[in-house]
Amino acid sequence: MGQPVSVTQKPSVTPGRVRFELNRSLTGQGHERYTSAVTSRTGKPADVLANRFFETGTVSAVHVYGNMITVDVKPGSSSDSLIKVVEDLYQYWTPGKVPPSEEELMAQAPKSEAPAAAPSADGSPAPSAAASKIPAALLARSQAALAKARAKQG
Repeated sequence: MGQPVSVTQKPSVTPGRVRFELNRSLTGQGHERYTSAVTSRTGKPADVLANRFFETGTVSAVHVYGNMITVDVKPGSSSDSLIKVVEDLYQYWTPGKVPPSEEELMAQAPKSEAPAAAPSADGSPAPSAAASKIPAALLARSQAALAKARAKQG
């Protein structure tokens, strides 16, 4: 399952360099250059693709611009398997892979560690964990608007 990426491998005049042209943009109008695996970036498609290229052990540098990828292959390495890395960028399930059960997914979900909120001194319920992150002035204005809307409805 997922979206296959249509890729065309183009020759380069520079030995040891391979170009790929995709049917979708990975960076918009921005340039991304990688000389090693990425650890602290945001998980953008270009970052993920660069990491997968470096995991093959055959790549020394990656440049991504829009839908064009330029890969510098290490001397003595083959670029034959790199096109498959790009084609499988958005493939989440491969044949033979069993999706996790609902129980397994629920076990991976982060547990809420916030205890149940006690009522405040004036008797109104204490704000939830999510509501406590909203600035007090905005929360009060929202609650007043909600009360006004409910009063109009009768």
